[in-house]
Amino acid sequence: MSTQNKTNMEPIFQRMRAGEPLRKDDPDYNTFGKVVARTIRLCVEMNATATELDKVRSRLSDIIGTGIDESTTIFPPFYTNFGRFIRLGKNVFINHNCSFLDIGGITIEDDVQIGPSVKLTSENHPLDPADRKTVLLQPILIKRNAWIGAGAIILPGVTVGENAVVAAGAVVSRDVPPNTVVAGIPAKVVKIL
Repeated sequence: MSTQNKTNMEPIFQRMRAGEPLRKDDPDYNTFGKVVARTIRLCVEMNATATELDKVRSRLSDIIGTGIDESTTIFPPFYTNFGRFIRLGKNVFINHNCSFLDIGGITIEDDVQIGPSVKLTSENHPLDPADRKTVLLQPILIKRNAWIGAGAIILPGVTVGENAVVAAGAVVSRDVPPNTVVAGIPAKVVKIL
């Protein structure tokens, strides 16, 4: 049985994939914590030792628990906190210093380009101070042939449409329609392609 299949069978991971909030008092929280500790260790090792693109791809495949197509390129350093809910398509390019917080799920379809220092976060916290340590999970989907510019931030629950462009430095809190360019904080459509 692959690590990916075993991970998906754990009850806490099934609940997370279903979008249930993650709480530290969950009886299976330690199972989650072990995967996070492993992922952080493997990311540190990958960023410190993987100097060839094939080795980076291989090590990141170990982190996410599934093979990454040889047409996909990842420049280190690359960071993730969980790793198991990242899905990468074919011919994806991820530039230096990107960070994917994937507890809520991150899917990147084929032919996507991601600039340096892009942050994708599929997790958030409640505004209620009494419940602030709970993690709210919402997946991110980057559709085919999208381009995410340098330093952009994509927030939980966002879908970036096919062929869309997110300008450098944009903060995206809402879905990006296909064939558009968004820019600014918060990101707004500035051009139709």
